[in-house]
Amino acid sequence: MTPLVRINWIARGGLAFMFAYHGLVPKLLWLSQGERVMIEAHGIEQVQLFATLAGIGEIVLALWIVLSPRSVWPVAVAAAALSGLLVDVAIVSPAMLREAFNPVSLNVAGVALCAVAWCASPRTVQTDSGSPGR
Repeated sequence: MTPLVRINWIARGGLAFMFAYHGLVPKLLWLSQGERVMIEAHGIEQVQLFATLAGIGEIVLALWIVLSPRSVWPVAVAAAALSGLLVDVAIVSPAMLREAFNPVSLNVAGVALCAVAWCASPRTVQTDSGSPGR
């Protein structure tokens, strides 16, 4: 395994863990107050249902990231989701940006992992011969 492949796997593993954990723990196993507040701030009345669907979506994204190591699409979707959700929090519930372990630190770190995975992806790395890197 080349160093770039290892870097790609580490970045994807970190992203997958982040999405799987945040889909499972604060949404599916124990609906956190922060999740509840964010969902209600959007005027959604079916909080539990929405949290369940969002949690399942995050777990599916985590699996896609890990199970498609040669595709940059799950990484791009993750980066777009993290960026979009950060903007959403800033608009809908800006007070959350001042909390400990807030969406700024989590989402920016997640986008950085996306950038690392993207740069180390076999689809984006070119060898000296011009063929895709391994």
